[in-house]
Amino acid sequence: MTKCLTVEVGPEDVQGETRIRRSVLSAKRLMSSPSDEVKTLYDVFNHSVQVRGNLNAMGYRKVVKIVEEEKEITKIVGGEEVKEKKTWKFFKMSGYHWLTYKDAKQVVDSIGCGLRKFGLEPKDKLTVFGATSANWLLVAHGAFTQSMTIVTAYDTLGEDGLLHSMNEAEVGAAYTNADLLNTIKNVAGKCPTLKKIIYDGEAKPEDVIALQEAHPHLEIITLEELKQLGVDNPIAPTPPAAKDYCCIMYTSGSTGNPKGVLLTHGNLVAAIGGVNKMLTKYVHEGDVLLAYLPLAHVLEFLVENVCLFWGVTLGYGTVRTLTDASVRECQGDIKELRPTLMTGVPAVWETIRKGVLAQVSQGSPLVQKIFHAALNAKAWCLDRKLSGLTGVFDAVVFNKVKQQTGGRLRFALSGGAPISQETQRFLTTALCPILQGYGMTESCGMCAILTPDVFNYNRVGSPVPCTEVKLVDVPDAGYFSTDSPRPRGEVCIRGPSITAGYFKNPEETSATLTADRWLKTGDIGEWHPDGTISIIDRKKNLVKLSHGEYIALEKLESVYKSTAYCNNICVYADSMQSKPVALVVASEPRVLELAKAKGITDKDFASLCQDKVIIKAVLDACLATAKRAGLKPAEMLQGVYLESEEWTAQAGLLTAAQKLKRKEINQAYVAQIKTLYGN
Repeated sequence: MTKCLTVEVGPEDVQGETRIRRSVLSAKRLMSSPSDEVKTLYDVFNHSVQVRGNLNAMGYRKVVKIVEEEKEITKIVGGEEVKEKKTWKFFKMSGYHWLTYKDAKQVVDSIGCGLRKFGLEPKDKLTVFGATSANWLLVAHGAFTQSMTIVTAYDTLGEDGLLHSMNEAEVGAAYTNADLLNTIKNVAGKCPTLKKIIYDGEAKPEDVIALQEAHPHLEIITLEELKQLGVDNPIAPTPPAAKDYCCIMYTSGSTGNPKGVLLTHGNLVAAIGGVNKMLTKYVHEGDVLLAYLPLAHVLEFLVENVCLFWGVTLGYGTVRTLTDASVRECQGDIKELRPTLMTGVPAVWETIRKGVLAQVSQGSPLVQKIFHAALNAKAWCLDRKLSGLTGVFDAVVFNKVKQQTGGRLRFALSGGAPISQETQRFLTTALCPILQGYGMTESCGMCAILTPDVFNYNRVGSPVPCTEVKLVDVPDAGYFSTDSPRPRGEVCIRGPSITAGYFKNPEETSATLTADRWLKTGDIGEWHPDGTISIIDRKKNLVKLSHGEYIALEKLESVYKSTAYCNNICVYADSMQSKPVALVVASEPRVLELAKAKGITDKDFASLCQDKVIIKAVLDACLATAKRAGLKPAEMLQGVYLESEEWTAQAGLLTAAQKLKRKEINQAYVAQIKTLYGN
């Protein structure tokens, strides 16, 4: 008999929906806190200061020098080889510099006092617009010591999104990075409430002068000056209450302006309580988390604050310095830190998997055969819970893979979007268990977590103990709570971690939250007998094909993106057609390898993306991936268009969180889509 991880509560036989389910860990009452004395993020931080003040809280690296390398590259122009020189910049980084919890508290308190002396008051709003770093988190907690609300904005948000968030929130001050001062300069004149700028890092003198000259009314100081201001002008903390807003977190906005999600300290602390209840037994003393995802994304913000509560050391890295390939005369962040825990989004895991496969493909046929045989054999053992038999595969084959992430990684958590089963299985076998989490900004990042003891593929786990979940019928798409053997429907969530709504946006709030506080996620889920849930579709991205069958675009993208030749992919389906097509951002190294194997040597990458032989080979590879994943005939691609240029947020094709802007992509490739459908 399968042990069930959820219990049913509430009324029975409600028409059009399942019974409400809760975690067995919170059957009678949803959790609202990890402990009685912790009610706010201010309490979370101070809890660890008191309990483990002398342990390392966080670490960071400094740039020692920038190394420039000139390389000669060859391009094919008009059928002829052209050589040109290009300069590449690499970083030499220091080792990690560590702050204990007591050290961090001194910094946090000085920032809080500095903000007050700089003219900010409790309940004021501070925009935090910068890359993930120790300073980002320290500034946020400094604001919390004085009951201020942070307004988060991705450092890749762009001027329009940043300006919208600042104006809507009526912020009086902004914290940013030195290299973003030009962006601040371009928007400051359109934000009448903005009076004060704090920046960290080494700014170019001309950038600071340009900002001052363009906006003489702005008060501009460095973060170090703000800290000193706090040291020289100490003031008692003004602790927030659980009901106070911790942050207004602006979503990256795949359609229209970003929405400001209102999150109270109570919301975040409830989420921390739920995650703590589920995962604390898997966390060990001395654990280290690699912190590099955007802190403006709720997943990273929640995870880092959970780690502060647990006493897990945060080691900060950046995408530019993560691996050995992007640094010189030192190790990349991941090898230098040797983390035991890591979070990532599917794009990160896809990159790691494809990187490992690329290295394997450079080995001899025998080496390749041994690797894939070991991969299949270990996966077979893991599927049957025979982990005791897997040590030989690690010793002979996979320890070399594990060394690429420092050799100590025990668990990794994937969130933000669905991860393909192929990628999850590959990395779970070759590296460490890749767990899944499910959530959104409106739920403080976590609604369900797949824990190690119930590990399975295509599951996002069971509800966290701070939420309750039900599935509601979606008749148009054929999903019903009465479906057998697994009930299906739109996932709806309720609990103390759920947002009160969107800032100054009652229409969106009422469209997303019901009168009795159920959050309508827009995701289609199905319950499994063991109380875990799978996310199988996205309500707004379901397309009905000409024969009446629905397909889910996001689900298909998560599968096809694991194909070696795909860096990114947008699946498109026309309801008048019987199959979907795809726009593929091609992987240059893999396409060049493919061309060489096909004997095509006289074309550059852009030309190869238009070559019929290459296009057919990529389509065949995508269809092979689809068959391995068990996709239905209606989900098989009819054709692909290969794009040689990366999609970016700056070009308006991705959100700041690197998600597809589907409408904009489809509009940009109208002609190509018509050609794929033979129109």
